[in-house]
Formats: sequence, structure tokens, C-alpha cells
Amino acid sequence: MENLITVINQHTGAKLFVSSGITLSELYKMIYSESNGRFVAAWVDNVVKDLSYRLYSPAAVKFVDAGSSEGARIYARSVFFLLLKAVADVLPQGRLRLMHPVGRGYYFEIEGVGTLSSETVDRLRARMRELVSMDLPIVREKLPLDEAVEMYGKQGATDKLLLLETRPQFFVSSYNLAGVIGYLYGALVPSTGYIKTFDIESFFEGLVVMMPCKEEFERVERYCLQSKLFGVFRQNKEWNKIIGIRNVGSLNKELMEGRAGELIRIGEALQEKNFANAADMIAARSEAKIILIAGPSSSGKTSFSKRLGVQLSVLGYQPEAISLDNYFVERELTPRDENGHYDFECLEALDVKAFNSDLKRLLAGEDVELCKFDFKTGSRFFDGTRMQLNERSILIIEGIHALNPALTPEIEEAAKFKIYASALTTLSIDDTTIVHTTDNRLLRRMVRDAKYRSRPASETLRGWGSVRRGEDKHIFPYQEQADLMFGTALFFEIPILKKYAMPLLEEVPAIAPEYAEAHRLKRFLSYFVEMSDQGLPPTSILREFIGGSSFEY
Repeated sequence: MENLITVINQHTGAKLFVSSGITLSELYKMIYSESNGRFVAAWVDNVVKDLSYRLYSPAAVKFVDAGSSEGARIYARSVFFLLLKAVADVLPQGRLRLMHPVGRGYYFEIEGVGTLSSETVDRLRARMRELVSMDLPIVREKLPLDEAVEMYGKQGATDKLLLLETRPQFFVSSYNLAGVIGYLYGALVPSTGYIKTFDIESFFEGLVVMMPCKEEFERVERYCLQSKLFGVFRQNKEWNKIIGIRNVGSLNKELMEGRAGELIRIGEALQEKNFANAADMIAARSEAKIILIAGPSSSGKTSFSKRLGVQLSVLGYQPEAISLDNYFVERELTPRDENGHYDFECLEALDVKAFNSDLKRLLAGEDVELCKFDFKTGSRFFDGTRMQLNERSILIIEGIHALNPALTPEIEEAAKFKIYASALTTLSIDDTTIVHTTDNRLLRRMVRDAKYRSRPASETLRGWGSVRRGEDKHIFPYQEQADLMFGTALFFEIPILKKYAMPLLEEVPAIAPEYAEAHRLKRFLSYFVEMSDQGLPPTSILREFIGGSSFEY
């Protein structure tokens, strides 16, 4: 008698009785009569599995659309693996290395072949297209550790060997595409035929890989060159290379050999030097009287402002801070979003006219009574707080709209010095897998929310999508207008955040919608050796999130 198991289709809530051992791909074909190339994997009991995964026990299943956050990650990894195979075929002497994002694409270099010509990139693109048309299977394999070490050793994959050395396990999962072996730390599509939408172009010394548009999956989203951001990423990558910590394996090795204190001293000293350089840049602009600081959530903008203020004080300035939060319009005048909720993140939620009036009066040397905002009543009030600037004074203003020209239209451009601060993360897991800045920021926010707002991880995860949409709309479009871009991430901070984040992620219930993301983050953190924050100075930006800061917030 056939052994049947119960599967809940989470798209519809329907219960299905299917044969034990059925693959997710077969299940999909059973449920849907037409193929949907946008489904690239599935959540099984809120854990992502590739479509070749077999079900042997009752499960709740929901297919992953390539347009979702998780689906986009799976699709991108699959494109990278396809490129890895093409490089092996076209440039067997080369070593593919993912450097960092560029615009809405990803910048790669191929070591061992020099600067890539457009003709070479054309050959790689043609080979990738040929592999897609062949619809070759991408097979998941599970190998004993010794076999995996031998295999990666033959490939010269020292990045993966170092990670295996510092994160030993009995078995190692990998994917095989026509003889090319790789592991990209997550599910991939089942065959090359799924990877129809992508493109590559020659860029700088390497190439840029472009992905599908979220709104129109069949169309490639062209990358937008952000030269300032690209420069910061490249500078930080070079610095990582100099100190010998390019990937998680090398960082783990340093920590396991007891060098945590040295890493903290090096990382903090570099940031302090950058703060001093930023202050020098501002001082060189003698006409600059207002410093405008913007950046996405959990970039450490508040600590950044305070540490910059210290360096400006060293140069003889008298920093004064004004909070944009005090210039919210009355609650009943606050715009609403498409769902009818108050939209506190749009520029119209601020009284821009009153803000500019106060700035102009302050710059004119007047004594100004500053407003305050009561978030409980949704009203502005005055409590006698006054400010008057002198020849040594310089204003520091931070907020999500700080770089938007519409925030300060009545202030002369020469009086502004604009800074974009973000946790720009340049550490890689290995040659083809980067640590995303968004994951770094999410971990920071989760730890801070729990410590200072008694907010569980599930709540932070639930609201993260809305936060990201607000950043796309209000922050990222203006980042290239900054006079200075500043990376606030410390190369060793994720091992410290791990200590605080893991217990929070463990508390997310397995049946909660946020469990899938919590599980992904736990797997991500598992690649890092945990690190103590002992020795982390009280002025560190990371203290804003884990506690112990000497600054008042």
C-alpha cells in the first residue's frame, strides 16, 4: 500500500495527500497545471528548501516567488553559480571573486586574467546563455568533510577551506553544475533553464552582473553607477586585503588564535582616523555652517554625529545639534499612506517651512527658541530651550531626509556639508558570497530594539520590509549628493552581534511567519566564531546597539 503524507498548501490552506518521497518540484506540478518560472524554491515548515527536496513527513509548504526577498537571493545565487561555471569554461585560469554591490547589480573581478575586455565579457555572456539553453541540472550533494576538503583543495578554493577549518562539520553540502562544484550558502534553482533573466557588462577592471526587475521579472534592471559609493566599497575592500581579513574564515582564524583585542584596536583606530579626516574636510570648507547627516536605519547615525562632534571640537568648533524629530507637523496634519496609516517617513510629515526659518535665523546670529514635539499628544510645544550661534558654532543635523534638497531649500548650498553614513559591509563569506549591508543593519536593529525598546525579534523582522521600502524612497536616491560617504561598520562586529542576536532569534516561534527569516539569519551567524565585546571602547558606534556607550542618546 502506498505511503501517503499530508501536505498543507499555504497559498490556499488546502490539504493534500501525496506520496511520501515526492519532490517539491513534483508537488508544484501537481498543484499547478501551468509552469511558473518565478517559483524558485519553497518554504517547508518555514524553512527554505530547493525544489529537489523530498518530503517524507507531513509538512506545510509555500512556494518562493523570485520577486520576494528570499526568492531574489536564491535567484542571484543561481546566476552567480552560472557565472562561475562560465568562467571555468572560458577562463579556466581565472578565479571569480564577488567584490560588492554596484547600483542594483553586483561587481565581480576575475583574478589571474587582468582587466577584463568587453570581448571577454561577451564570451562569458554567450557561454552563460548557452548553459541556460541546455537546461543543465544543478544537483545538491552532501559530502563527508574529508572529501569536501580534498575537492576544494584540488580547486584551489582556499576561501572555502579556511571556513571549513574554522567551522568544522561532519558533512558539507555543495552544488554540482556539470562538474563545477560550489556552495553558495543557500538554496539554488534546480536547473540552468530557470535562469533566463540576467545580463553582464564590462565594468571597471571586471564585470557587473544585473538581475531581473522586481516589478517586471522578464526585464533586466540596469545598474546605476554610484561612483562615490563604489569608491568607498573599493577603498574598504583594499583595506581588508591589507590587514589580511578578506573573508569570514580569515576573521574566524584570528579570533580562534586569541587576537580579538588586537582586531578591536585596529578597527576602532581606523574609524577614529576617518572621523578626524571627516572633520578636516569640513574645516577646509570654511563657509560650511550646517552638517547634514543621512543614512538608512541602524547605520549608527547618532553615534556618528557625536563622534564627529568630538573631532570638530578638537579643531576649535562648538558643535550644536538640532533634531528633525522636533519639526513634525501636528498629528492631524500628518499625511497618510496608501493603507490609511500615518506616514511619518515622508518629507511632508515635517514642517519644512518652520525648520528653514529657524535655520536662517540661527545663521544670522539670532537667539532662537527651539520647538519640541510630544509624540504622545502629537503636538509641538516650546519649553524655553534656546540657541544662539557664535563664530565657532557649527550645526549638526541628522535624519532620513537630510540629503534631500527639498529639506533645506532656503539655505545656501555653500553653507551645507552633506554626509551619507551607512554600515557599508565589505567582509565576504567566501569568493562568491558577500555579507550584505542590510543583514548587518538588521542585526544591529534587532539587538537595539530588544535592549532599549523591549521589542522581540519577530516584531523587528515583521517591520523590516516597511523600513527598507522607506529607505528606497527617501534615502538612497540622494546618497550620491553627499560630500562625504562614511562606512560605520566594523569588520569584526558581526561576531559580537552574534552573542546578542542568537538568543533573540531562537525565541521566534517556528509557526510564526517571521521564522523563515529568523532561520536564515541563524544559519548566517553560524558561520562566524562568537566574539566578546570586552575591550570594545565606550565610544564605539557598536555600543549604540549593544549598550555600554559613554554617549547620551
